[in-house]
Amino acid sequence: MAYKRVLLKLSGEFLAGNGFGIAPDASRKLAREIAAAKSATGTELAVVVGAGNLWRGARQGVGMDRATADYIGMLGTIMNALALQDALEAEGLETRVQTALTITEVAEPYIRRRALRHLEKGRVVIFGGGTGNPFFSTDTAAALRALEIGADVVLMAKNKVDGVYDKDPRKHPEAHRFDRLTYMEVLSKGLEVMDPTAVTLCMEASLPIVVFDIFKPGALVQVLRGERVGTLIHS
Repeated sequence: MAYKRVLLKLSGEFLAGNGFGIAPDASRKLAREIAAAKSATGTELAVVVGAGNLWRGARQGVGMDRATADYIGMLGTIMNALALQDALEAEGLETRVQTALTITEVAEPYIRRRALRHLEKGRVVIFGGGTGNPFFSTDTAAALRALEIGADVVLMAKNKVDGVYDKDPRKHPEAHRFDRLTYMEVLSKGLEVMDPTAVTLCMEASLPIVVFDIFKPGALVQVLRGERVGTLIHS
C-alpha cells in the first residue's frame, strides 16, 4: 500500500558530493531524485536534513561547550535546508522551509498546523534547526517531526548502502543485509541505523522506518509506493 505522507531523513553529506560544504551539482542530483518520485506518486513529503557536510560537533567542537557546538550544528542544518529548497524549486517543486530556531528573514518558524497545511497543498516541507534543543541529533528531530505531522513512515536515505547490514558492507563484502528488523533488534545489536533516542521514539509510536539507497534507480518511487526496498524496521 502506498504511503500518503512520509518523512525523509537526509544526511548533510548528500549536498557535499565528494567534498565538503554544499556542492550545487550534488544538490541538484538529489533534488532530481526527490522531484521525480514526488511527481510519480503524489506522496506528501517532509524532509529533515543533517549538517555533517558543514559541522560535526563531536569532532570540530572539541573543547567547546557542548550546547554551543550543537547550536552551531543546528545553524548548519538551516543552511542545508535553504540549499535543498533552492535545488528542489529549480526542479519545479513548491517548498517551504520551517526552522526550530527563529530566523524569520529566511524561513518560517516551525508551526505544526502550518506545516500540515503546506503538506496538504502538495508542498515539500523542509525542517531545519533540528529539534531546536542541544543534545539531540537530527535523527531524533526526524522521528519527532514525523510523529508530529502524522507521517506513515520515516525514510532513512543512504548513499550506496541499500539497507541495514551487520557490518559495514563497503569494508566487509561478506556482510549480511537484513530485510526486516524489530526496533529492539536494532537497539540490542547496536546497529548504526539512527540515534537510539530516535529509534525509541519510533518504537513507542510503532512508526516504521525504512533504510534504503536513495540513488538506486527507482528506489525512492518504490519506497513511496510501499514496495519492499531496503530494510524495514518495525514492531
